Amino acid sequence: MRKIVVLLCCALLGVAAASAQDRDVVAGIPVNYDETKVGDYKLGLPDPLTFNNGKPVKNARQWKKRRAEIVKLFEENQYGKWPAKKPALRYDVQQDLGFDGTAVRKQITLYFTEFNDGPRVDVLLYLPKDAAGPTPILLNLNFSQNNLAVSDPGVKPGRRWDPKTRTMSEMPAMQMPGGMRFGMDATIKTYLKEGFGFATLCYTDITPDFEDNDELGLRGLYHTPGAPRADNDWGSISAWAMGVSRLMDYFEKDPDVDATRVALTGCSRLGKTTIWTGAIEPRIKVVMPSCSGEGGAAISRRNYGETVAHLAEKTRFPYQFCPKYGYWGDKVHEMPVDAHMLVALIAPRPLLLQTGSTDIWSDPKGEWLALVEGRKVYQLLGQDVPTADEMPAPDQPYYTTLGYVMHEGGHGIMPQDWTYYLEFMKRHL
Repeated sequence: MRKIVVLLCCALLGVAAASAQDRDVVAGIPVNYDETKVGDYKLGLPDPLTFNNGKPVKNARQWKKRRAEIVKLFEENQYGKWPAKKPALRYDVQQDLGFDGTAVRKQITLYFTEFNDGPRVDVLLYLPKDAAGPTPILLNLNFSQNNLAVSDPGVKPGRRWDPKTRTMSEMPAMQMPGGMRFGMDATIKTYLKEGFGFATLCYTDITPDFEDNDELGLRGLYHTPGAPRADNDWGSISAWAMGVSRLMDYFEKDPDVDATRVALTGCSRLGKTTIWTGAIEPRIKVVMPSCSGEGGAAISRRNYGETVAHLAEKTRFPYQFCPKYGYWGDKVHEMPVDAHMLVALIAPRPLLLQTGSTDIWSDPKGEWLALVEGRKVYQLLGQDVPTADEMPAPDQPYYTTLGYVMHEGGHGIMPQDWTYYLEFMKRHL
């Protein structure tokens, strides 16, 4: 049943991985699944330990300066740059007991303006009932509204965007077949038993996930009508990341949350969001992107599965990135960044890349190679990393500071992945 739920989740998200990987052409662009045709991914591959001026990075102090260079390169060429001023933050907290009185349940609404009908995010947080002090937590970026993520009476209805009317419905989101929900109850209860809190939010509360969304949600607070997008104008992924950053501001004020021990995860486009958030939000202690693929943790210079050109094609997801990203679609080997540099930006914090063995659209091998190419930064900073160059078999995780695990199966978070996350968190939090 849980595997069925995972598959339904992917279908509802509009994540086209399963269908796309069976096609030779997507959005008019050829797709390659032949390893003999991937090309040389090392061609033009930037060195994370070489400054823009060509000088080498030799120590941790120099890495801080190089790190700032790399962040700027990603802002200018892939994700876009945050506005200089963060949005306002107000919050309302409803606290009671959930799961039949076995857990503390907090329903937190973050407001980004002085008006209650402005952009806001509903966060559902569970904490162990018998916690002796501030609790470390896992924050899950979810495609589901909170009331559909769990079967817990009292969780308030979520909201969803209608791309036709470009408005949000103040009503429960679409129901799953037979009233089925995403079934996170057992997972959350397991984390609570291990002493961890579990928070979840629906990412579209922050900014909607469809094209021409510049004036909606969090991005809308910074939109100037009629103004053209700059090359480094932030896309939806950066907006979702800013929403997480503002939630971290709240966590720092919640005495029940240990804001120094927060782990973050999300799948697919939310895997991309997870790793980019981890790169620019240093307060995230453990970063665990799931199936983030192209535009996330997979090496872009590999012509395998989804490519930059596919992502940036006008009928697909260009709005998730900055406008400059599309420029690199047919010249990816000249791009000044690649996924191994994104991996490096998380160092020295724990990072677990999680993917699926048959998720060829997302290129699990490309994620492994990003780890291989990015691990030298972790080593420079004194952290342990996988020493093998050969890609591990499915369900044989590396739990070093820079970790990797590939479940047997396709796109999505499988039941065993929650166990992998928990084990990684126990080791590093």
